[in-house]
Amino acid sequence: MKIFSDQQIYEGDKLTAQRQNITSTELMERAGIQIFNWLHLRMQGAQVPIHIFCGIGNNGGDGLVVARHLINHGYNVHTYVVNFSDTRSKDFLVNYDLIKQTTKKWPTLIGPKDDYPEIGSDDIIIDAVFGIGLNRPADDWVVNLFQHFRVSKAFTLSIDIPSGLKTDAVPSDENHVVWANHTLSFQSTKLAFFLPDTAKYTEQWEVLDIGIDREYLINTQTAVDLIGKQEVLPIYKPRDKFSHKGVFGHALIIGGSYGKIGAALLASRSTLSIGAGLVTALVPKCGFIPFQSSFPEAMIITDENDEWISNIQFNITPTVIGLGVGMGTEKETAEALKVFLTTNKTPLVIDADGINLLAEHKTLLSLLPRNTVLTPHPKELERLIGTWENDFDKLDKVKAFSKKYHAIIVVKGAYTLTVLEDKTYINSTGNPGLATAGTGDVLTGIITGLIAQGYDSLSAAVFGVYLHGKSADIAVEGLGYEAMTASHIIENIGNAYLDLFVQPEQPKVTENPEDKTTEEKK
Repeated sequence: MKIFSDQQIYEGDKLTAQRQNITSTELMERAGIQIFNWLHLRMQGAQVPIHIFCGIGNNGGDGLVVARHLINHGYNVHTYVVNFSDTRSKDFLVNYDLIKQTTKKWPTLIGPKDDYPEIGSDDIIIDAVFGIGLNRPADDWVVNLFQHFRVSKAFTLSIDIPSGLKTDAVPSDENHVVWANHTLSFQSTKLAFFLPDTAKYTEQWEVLDIGIDREYLINTQTAVDLIGKQEVLPIYKPRDKFSHKGVFGHALIIGGSYGKIGAALLASRSTLSIGAGLVTALVPKCGFIPFQSSFPEAMIITDENDEWISNIQFNITPTVIGLGVGMGTEKETAEALKVFLTTNKTPLVIDADGINLLAEHKTLLSLLPRNTVLTPHPKELERLIGTWENDFDKLDKVKAFSKKYHAIIVVKGAYTLTVLEDKTYINSTGNPGLATAGTGDVLTGIITGLIAQGYDSLSAAVFGVYLHGKSADIAVEGLGYEAMTASHIIENIGNAYLDLFVQPEQPKVTENPEDKTTEEKK
């Protein structure tokens, strides 16, 4: 799913009106009806008090459309206009007149000196105060209104985006934003819904199709994409009947140290489980017996050192190299890495101590092959790019780093981000069960194994992150978050592949007889 910028959303609205020969008011009506349909399907006429707070711009106009349709269907609606400016948008005024023609109970104007309405904890709030066009901080009395929403503990539904939240910035004060239980976003989700600093302002979100011009949606390139099953299916490479292990590459995993051989073992196992034809592990001598006894499918090369990697040499020609898991940061290891990078031309996936060594010796970064994949956790990322003020600043610094070193950065988190220069891919799979030792090593192996099979490095990173998260989602169903381990991820890689071809069940829609015409009822 493409995540459009604010400017692209405005352009899409304008182009849709032109190409479909409709007015902006008609497009607003279409959007409001979609919100109403979502509510009507779930409420089925329930007489819970619904408090709709409308601003005086287009987001407020959307709210007025919703209010009008709810009133026409007999719902218990209380409509308010949050009167924070003397300026009204054209479409707001059109819908303000329409709602006055619909009911004798006109919207209540709320200003800085007015009391806020009483809202019960079992009521519903519909937040239509500010949209994506907000360009200045809310007045203090509006901020207090937002706090009134929160204190009420009523279910809060935001239209398009929680009021006060921008799509590309972190609020200076969390009290200046509506805290929504659910947000219905028009046509495209928002980047702010996926970053820790801003995702907290909506517990859940959905995208509603409001009929924006299809050609525009298809042809417009976005800086951010949300990755789900439909996005990774075209990446998947099906296997030919007559293929053999030599076709699917030879991956080399370099890592492990005394007490951390398990990291290289997990990475090697996941490399083979994701489909690499051959896997060799280069580990210190202390890793030979653990590998040979617990993972017979792997081939082993041992360093002359017993406890850590001191010399990166091998007599094979690998398709791809996964490097750094459990490797340690000994002086000899750092020197070995420097010598290796000076001559290496093989694609790389670098994690853990490999990243720490690069951060400690930043001159080595210029030696990385183009499109090297780096998979840092937050602290490793900080060592690479420095500290950041907030999540948007972090993303900007990751992009700058990616441009400078032509590297692919996998920023691990609840929504893992894969970044290549100005393009960001947000992963939709995964769960808190991944917060356990070794899951990062498994991800390194998955991406390495995909590159071994012929996937380009970017596709391998995006697809690998998805499959890693999907494996965890499948595993957690029978384990719960707390009991899941990295090995469970590897064991469910096959199920993640199979899930690619499982069609989701279509939700059953219950029709309301009152919505049918006389002819339909007959």
